[in-house]
Amino acid sequence: MSAWNKKLEKSEKPCGTIDTLIGPKTEIKGDIVFSGGLRVDGRVKGNLSGGTEVGSVLIVSEQAAVNGDISVPHVVLNGTVKGNVRALEHLELQEKAEVQGDIYYKTLQMALGARINGKLIHESEVRSVSHLKPVEAFKKPSDASGA
Repeated sequence: MSAWNKKLEKSEKPCGTIDTLIGPKTEIKGDIVFSGGLRVDGRVKGNLSGGTEVGSVLIVSEQAAVNGDISVPHVVLNGTVKGNVRALEHLELQEKAEVQGDIYYKTLQMALGARINGKLIHESEVRSVSHLKPVEAFKKPSDASGA
């Protein structure tokens, strides 16, 4: 049993299967909302949301790149993300992970070599935003009011 699975025993476990694969030669432009497991080996220009399913998991492989915000219960990153990342349950940053944006997390596992250019914000520090859509949760209070 991996260290990641051991840590998840206390919380909701992620789904054990990959339902959708974005291959290494694929580029998708637009937002993606999914449930279950999604593995990205290619490029995504848009936001990724794991919907409301607690067990949803996103895997961004070493050769993958995401240009957009991520909001998923369980996230494993080993590629590049230009945008904010919100892991509602667990975030694993592997050694090749590079995030250019803020990270919101409940539990965090970070390997030596992973890089973050942004803030690390524990979910207990974020005011309740349960009434907002996942991507709207990244907006600052002044942005949400339209001021």
